[in-house]
Amino acid sequence: MNRYQRQIVLEDVGLIGQKQLSQTRVLVVGAGGLGAPVLWYLAAAGIGKLGIVDFDTVESSNLNRQTLYTPGDIGQFKATCAKNVIQSFNPEIEVNAYDVMLDLGLALSLIPEYDIIMDCTDHIPTRYVIDDVAYAYGRTTVYGAIYKHEGQVAVFNHQGSPGYRCLFPDMPSEANAPNCAIAGVLGVLPGVIGSIQANEAIKVALGHQTTLKGMVLHYDARHHKTTTIRIPVHASRPDPKTLSDRLKSQLTTTV
Repeated sequence: MNRYQRQIVLEDVGLIGQKQLSQTRVLVVGAGGLGAPVLWYLAAAGIGKLGIVDFDTVESSNLNRQTLYTPGDIGQFKATCAKNVIQSFNPEIEVNAYDVMLDLGLALSLIPEYDIIMDCTDHIPTRYVIDDVAYAYGRTTVYGAIYKHEGQVAVFNHQGSPGYRCLFPDMPSEANAPNCAIAGVLGVLPGVIGSIQANEAIKVALGHQTTLKGMVLHYDARHHKTTTIRIPVHASRPDPKTLSDRLKSQLTTTV
């Protein structure tokens, strides 16, 4: 009661809403710049179970924006470091770390265990894996992306809303989708975008109808300007059951 009191007094949260948050399971894919604020604020809000997927280790170049880590963490797995920090910050919640890349096989086993999937990765193929599996299993995805001074947030596959493939039907080449290491990023930008992602996840968990489903919020940090773009549902999107069977078939073939 004391820990969440400021939240509970909100008329659209209350004790019932706080209980909903405590029963919500969120998988965070990517424990870098976006994942850091997402994990902090979801843990602070009382989300009952957090999963953290990241195969990367902490580097000194991460420290200007990935606020979960210190110089003493350099060389260690981000997911494990993040778990230790978050579990210490809020020992009342369950936190699981997965120090591996989210491939199709892991996605098929993990995503059904969680209610909301946070896309905080900068790896484009992983985004498509997240979207396909989340769509097949009816899981909402909260997407975030950053580039130089700009960022995007969207809520995919929520109450029939479009998904990532509706926004980007075809996977771009690496040259057309450079990551932060190549393009650069303003250090505070992930904090802004990640906080908006966490806010959207909390609204989804509480059943609010004012989420960013069906649209992309674009934020320009240089001019402090936001733009909202509506996403059409892609006409050729397959039936979720058919997609689920196809994904399982792909897994069997590749294994």
